[in-house]
Formats: sequence, C-alpha cells, structure tokens
Amino acid sequence: MTISTQILSLVKEPERLENRLAEIPPEPGVYFMRDKNDRIIYIGKSRKLRSRVRSYFRDGYNKSERIATMVKLVTEIEFIVTDTEAEALALEANLIKQHQPYFNVLLKDDKKYPYLCITWSEDYPRIFITRKRQFGKEKDKFYGPYTDAGLLREIVRLCKRIFPQRQRPQPLFKDRPCLNYDLGRCPGVCQQLISPEEYRKIVQKIAMVFQGRTQELIDILTQQMNAAAENFNFESAARIRDQISGLKSLTADQKVSLPDDTVSRDAIALAADAQHACIQLFQIRAGQLVGRLAFVANTHAELGAILQRALEEHYQTADSVEIPIEILVQYDLPDGEILADVLTQRKGKKVTILTPLRQTKAELIEMVERNAQYELQRMQKLGDRNDQAMQDLAAILDLADVPHRLEGYDISHIQGSNAVASQVVFIDGLPAKQYYRHYKIKNPTVTAGHSDDFASLAEVIQRRFRKYAEDPQLERLGNSDWPDLIMIDGGKGQLSSVVAVLQEMNLLEDLRVVSLAKQREEIFLPGESKPLTTDTEQPGVQLLRRLRDEAHRFAVSFHRQQRSDKLKRSRLDEIPGLGHHRQKLLLGHFRSVDYIRQATTAQLAEVPGIGPRLAQEIYNYFHPA
Repeated sequence: MTISTQILSLVKEPERLENRLAEIPPEPGVYFMRDKNDRIIYIGKSRKLRSRVRSYFRDGYNKSERIATMVKLVTEIEFIVTDTEAEALALEANLIKQHQPYFNVLLKDDKKYPYLCITWSEDYPRIFITRKRQFGKEKDKFYGPYTDAGLLREIVRLCKRIFPQRQRPQPLFKDRPCLNYDLGRCPGVCQQLISPEEYRKIVQKIAMVFQGRTQELIDILTQQMNAAAENFNFESAARIRDQISGLKSLTADQKVSLPDDTVSRDAIALAADAQHACIQLFQIRAGQLVGRLAFVANTHAELGAILQRALEEHYQTADSVEIPIEILVQYDLPDGEILADVLTQRKGKKVTILTPLRQTKAELIEMVERNAQYELQRMQKLGDRNDQAMQDLAAILDLADVPHRLEGYDISHIQGSNAVASQVVFIDGLPAKQYYRHYKIKNPTVTAGHSDDFASLAEVIQRRFRKYAEDPQLERLGNSDWPDLIMIDGGKGQLSSVVAVLQEMNLLEDLRVVSLAKQREEIFLPGESKPLTTDTEQPGVQLLRRLRDEAHRFAVSFHRQQRSDKLKRSRLDEIPGLGHHRQKLLLGHFRSVDYIRQATTAQLAEVPGIGPRLAQEIYNYFHPA
C-alpha cells in the first residue's frame, strides 16, 4: 500500500483553507500565494488582509480567468503585517522585484527608452543620459524612462547652455580649467573653483526641469533677476534673463488645452494585445506637457492592475515635489484608494486619482491611449519579424520546435593576454541582458603570447553546463535555464572542441549546437564537414548574426575593461603598502587614477581602509618632491 504525499491545493481542502483564512488578521500588510513546489506565484497588499485574501476563495466573487487559474494552484498562504498601508505598498513593490511571481504584473525593462541620471551621491553631481537604471547608490536619482531620446538629449544640451555645469568627465589640464570656464559654461569644477554646496544649487535648478517644475523655476529666477536689477547688478540680471529665455524655449509649443492649467496632473493609459501592454504616462504641469514616459508589461492581468503597478513603480522613487495633485487613469485601479492615500501622505497635499468619462480630461486620456497604441503597433511589428526569423531558423536547422532561448558564445583576447569569454542570451529573438554572463579564462596554458580559442571555448561550455553533468537527475529539457540552441562564434574547429566536451559530459544528445563563421556567414553542424546551404539575408541567418555580433561585442567590452583595470592597477602596484583590495577601494571611490592623483591626503584618508600614513604614501607617489 502506498500513501500519497502530494500536496493538494487549498480549494480541494476546504477545512484547511478555512482554518488558514481564520488565522489571517484584519490588518494592513502583504500576502503571499505559494504553489505545490513552494514557489511564490502571487504577492499582493491590502488594508485588511483577511478580507482581501478571503475574497479570492469566495464562490460568488467575480474572478478573472487569470485569478481563477491562480487560485486553483495555491497550496499555502503567508502574510506579513505592517503598521501602515504605505509600508505595505513599499514592501509589496520590493518583494515583487525580488521574487518575480508569475501571476503578478511584471514591468519589463525596455532598453529602447533612456533615463536621465543625477549622481547626488557625489560632491559635484554628474548629469548624464543612460539606458541602464541601476541603483548603485541610494542618493542617485533617475528620471524617466523618456520615449523621445532625441528630445531628451536636446533638453540636456540646452540645460548645459543655460546653467554652467561640469562639461567633461575628467579634467583636461592638471593645474587650470579648460576653455569652458572662460566661456561661462563651467564654474571650474575640475579645479574646485566652486564649492560643492554652490554647485549643488545649480544642479538642483536643472533637476527642477526634469521634475516638471520649469514654471516654478522661472518664477524663482524672475525674482532673482528683479532683485539683481534693483541692486544695479545688471550683469547678473542679464545672465538670469538669458536663463529664463532658455527655459521658456524648452516648453514652447507644448501647451495642452485643459480648463485648469494651474493643477499639476499625470495622465496614464495603455494599449494591449495578448502578449504585451504598452503604457504611456503624460506629465502635465501648468498646462504644459513636460514629460512623456513609457512602460512595458505582460498582459496576463486586468488592465487596471497593470496601470496600478506602473504608477506604483513610477512614484516609488519620486520626490514629493514630483507627485501631482491629480492623476487621470484610463481604468479604475484595484487599490487606487491605498495609492492615493500613500501619495497624499508623501506630498503633504490631497492627491486625487480619477477615471474621467467626459469632456476635456477624457479627451486627454484618449490622446494618451492613442500614443500607447502607436507604440504597441511598433512592438507588434518587431515581434512579427522576430517570429519570422525564429521560424526560419527552426527550418534551417531542422528543429522540432521554434527555439525560445538562444545562447551565443565568443572569446576575446590579445595574443592570449586577458582572455575572456561571453555568454549572451536571446529570448524569443530579443536580447535578455539579465542572463548575460562573463567568464575569465582559467586555463593555465592560455597566457600572453599563447592563445587557444578551442580550449577556451571548451572550458566555458564545461563551466556553463557543469551542474547538469554533475547531477544527472537535474531537470534539463523544459528548464528555463536550458537553451534550445547554442551558437559558437567560429568555424569547424571551434565547434568540434565544444562538441567534444559536451560528449564527455553526456549532454550532446540534449543540446543543439552550431557555429557561425565570420568570413562567409557559414553555419556548421556537428559532424558535418561542409556548411549548410543558406542565404546570408535569410531571416534565420540574420538572427544568428545578431546573436553572434552581440556575443562578440559583449566579449570585447569585457576584455577592454579587464585590460584597462590591469593598466590602472599596474600604476598603483608601485605604491608600497597598497595591495589589490585597497586598490579596488580607491578606484571604486575616485573612479579613475587621474582623480586619485588630484586628491589631497585628507580626501585619500576618507576612503575606508586607507589611513593617514598610506594616504601620504599615495600622495607622495603622485607628487614627488
């Protein structure tokens, strides 16, 4: 007789379900839904945990198909009680990012859209455009993502002309400022001719532009201009006048017709198909469109829940001055009251979230939706091209199914020195950079003057799939980490070395591997002496070329970084008492050897692990008597 140990879902065990629901308190907090494999499949928040969780299992509750499917899978419910709804909102957002539950709305990081970053963590903050939103330091601030990269670059360019700020990432001269200082475009940051406090005041004015507070900034500058004129400081008044004129040009021809142009408001809407939802958020301040942001999400949730998730993500890191007092939404939000209360507390003023049904505000939502629809059409065309390329690739390689996960590998070195490898991943034909990986080649025979791409590729493939070889019981096919196709950058030799190591690991039967030669774009299969007969312009071949080029780019960039770090360390290696760990601390703090050379002994001593004595040694090395 065998006893089943299978864990049943809660809906199939009414008594256990009722007992579990009774244990959940009627307080604010966050709840987790787990499946039979103990995976978190949904995370939610509520003002009253017991009422919200119980509603999922109520027979008469009008559940969507997505929620109904999720409820059937739930085997356990957990919760975390918080003191306030604001804490529940913040906790839910952090947990969703950490666990990425399948049934939650997951916003996708579309690399098409750029952000503006201000590094408030530095004494002299930098302002730059980036497509990587990485919160390395808590004080750094990101604005965006902006849908129009060209317009964003133009605004940054104008801000550099309107307000004097640091124009170069590194000083051009050791003992004097560059020409930008004489032209009035830089206040002499490189030579510290302006204090950090005064420079941060300039950057704060620029930040107001990206916070949608341009009119408020113009009003402040107008008062300063009038005060300067009254004190007969006409040169300063003229400079401020020019700044005001430049700021007005930023928002020219961006007027949005609304009955009350004194109210700050955001309007958000989306357009969706079966796979994706494209979300647009218009920021309107004083009747002017000051920003147009974009988000992408999956669509296995209700449309209102998608808008709610986008708003929570957007306002999570926003300053209080950036929060509008009115938010127009296309669909009712499932937890709109909680979000409105939290934003009201943070702003210190009443924040209203409403779904307009008529007149001008409804027309504004229609305009935002129309823009979202255009973006969805662009994404659909891109998806159609990718689908065609993957189907063509499956036909070329005689694959049983259309490949979902493609992996590409390449080696980069200079005559064997600083040899590295790259692993890049495409999911459904698009780069999935969260799965990219670098490898440092450990083979002792690969040294300066002696390269071996065959052995290097074999090493990387062996390290990549080692866990599957060591544990034969580990699930392979169907695993999200398991590739449908491996592409090696090279010809028959590179492919043969990879095939040999996969045979030794008993993995060759489960993996499809090919190589793509650069010279003629030829595709080689294991055991075949001649390449496949293909057209270089076929969609499938072009997809492999994109994968190969991305693997090459990623490998080369990592190789250059390693070579650059080695050159930096070679200079610091000459300083007595400065080991590798302290070199990393110094470079992490000052970013470059040039900045280390310019630092004073007191600034050097501020770095953790660098005491006054070692700081003096470093200073003496760069400033010999």
